[in-house]
Amino acid sequence: MFTDTVLSGMRPTGALHLGHYHGVLKNWLRLQDRHPCLFFVADWHALTTHYESPEVIEANVWDMVIDWLAAGVDPTKATLFIQSRVPEHAELHLLLSMITPLGWLERVPTYKDQQEKLTDKDLSTYGFLGYPLLQSADILIYRANLVPVGEDQVPHVEFTREIARRFNHIYGREPGFEERAEAAIRKLGNKLGKAYRDLRARYQEQGDREALEGGRQLLEQSQNIGMEDRERLFGFLEGGGKMILAEPEALLTEASKMPGLDGHKMSKSYNNTISLRESADSVTKKIRTMPTDPARVRRTDPGEPEKCPVWQFHQVYSDAATREWVQKGCRSAGIGCLECKQPVIDAVLAEQEPMRARAQPFIDDPGLVRDIITDGCERARTKARETMVEVRTVMGLTQG
Repeated sequence: MFTDTVLSGMRPTGALHLGHYHGVLKNWLRLQDRHPCLFFVADWHALTTHYESPEVIEANVWDMVIDWLAAGVDPTKATLFIQSRVPEHAELHLLLSMITPLGWLERVPTYKDQQEKLTDKDLSTYGFLGYPLLQSADILIYRANLVPVGEDQVPHVEFTREIARRFNHIYGREPGFEERAEAAIRKLGNKLGKAYRDLRARYQEQGDREALEGGRQLLEQSQNIGMEDRERLFGFLEGGGKMILAEPEALLTEASKMPGLDGHKMSKSYNNTISLRESADSVTKKIRTMPTDPARVRRTDPGEPEKCPVWQFHQVYSDAATREWVQKGCRSAGIGCLECKQPVIDAVLAEQEPMRARAQPFIDDPGLVRDIITDGCERARTKARETMVEVRTVMGLTQG
């Protein structure tokens, strides 16, 4: 049941830049070829910090999806959707809030950290306090077990695991659970049933993790049982109750090495970005006017690449031979700063050229983007509804 599924989202709070491409989107491209993926526009999350400027969110939603498509995200491989168009996210968030201790939310590391950083915003709202729980709902509603995150977001995934564990503990013990589990084992057949019992015993008696993994694979591959029995046997295998919500794993994403134009991290708040689909003339101008080593006042002054923001771009875009040419030429004043910048300009424009080409059909016909999102939202809602039927049932909310 819980096959490898990836879930990731982005907040539509501004134009995507090369830092987003190297830090997130290139990873999405790798993942979409390996796993079922769901990528969503986190517009509700954007409201937690931008609730006073909804026009910013609305204006950025469609441009961001075009940026995804321009980068190479493929809607035939991944499901693309908008969070607010799948209201089941909000329902699960509400229901999970009934069992979430307040202290769990207050101890999430980013809660106080963001309040201290974003001092220009009033973040003393429930929406901001509760956004880690909304993140949990985003993940759990699709039973996604792989969540690509940076190191700073790992605590959010661990929080989600705790929420899933608590929910399963409270609601997974259905009446007659063991008798139903035994009946489900019989449905596996004699051979698979015996194998399942052996693997369960090895795990529960000896703590054998390989046996646990073997039992999970056996259940995933079995054609003799339905989804409900499969969930029941997942829980029985681990010694708990019925597994209703899956515990996700953090898929650690390597931090982006993409610098900004001033040498600091590329960020719109620093006004040092190059947008994904920025015009060639604008990109050329920005790179040509980048600051360099202050020691190079004149063309004949030698410099030190390590002190120059342009060198950081060479580390991202240039091959070994070009980097050696920069090192020697800068330190000997054999090349000027404009000469040094030209290979970077060429490399950035070459990277962006296919993005602009992929984006153009969607710019010319915005209906194409809306069709992709409509289809993605329908697929996402189908998955979300399946989970909510079970959640409502175990919580006693299916009065007929």
